[in-house]
Amino acid sequence: MSSFDERKKGFEKKFAHDEEKQFKINARKNKYLGEWASQILGYDEEKKNQYIQDVIKADFAEAGDEDVYRKLYGDLKDKNISEDQIRKKMQECNEKATTEVS
Repeated sequence: MSSFDERKKGFEKKFAHDEEKQFKINARKNKYLGEWASQILGYDEEKKNQYIQDVIKADFAEAGDEDVYRKLYGDLKDKNISEDQIRKKMQECNEKATTEVS
């Protein structure tokens, strides 16, 4: 195997690892966001668990965090939670998840 092929395989392996790590970070971040929002919404344990799954699934609608943001904003707007509060919480949860997964 040539050194070029070895480097190519190394880059492919690193890319796959980085993608898997980012997926785990996003899933954990969304879990934390779902827990936070479900507490504000006053959900019981069963409804909380379902809501967390709904937030995680919302992230598959499109690339980036805007799909999750729209879900949270739509669900929390009647609870006097501002856009800035949601975005700040998203950042906090992302930092927490990144630290835990890294």
